[in-house]
Amino acid sequence: MSLQIIQGGNGKPTGVFIPMNDWEIMKEEYQNLQAWEEPEPTKAEILAGIKEAVEEVKLIKAGKIKAKSLKELLNEL
Repeated sequence: MSLQIIQGGNGKPTGVFIPMNDWEIMKEEYQNLQAWEEPEPTKAEILAGIKEAVEEVKLIKAGKIKAKSLKELLNEL
């Protein structure tokens, strides 16, 4: 297994990158790891999200709602 350690701005380890082949092997051996994966969104879900975003932009341009700051948007993730 060839792991890559991800370091933060302070040089301390913050995460690990696992190649997909190794991840697939680990999932076979440890069935509970599958619970960590998020399902891929469907085409309908992606399109609904885009439609919602476009409607929100229209409301912001019309002055009906206030735009969110980048910090607020990132906190939603």
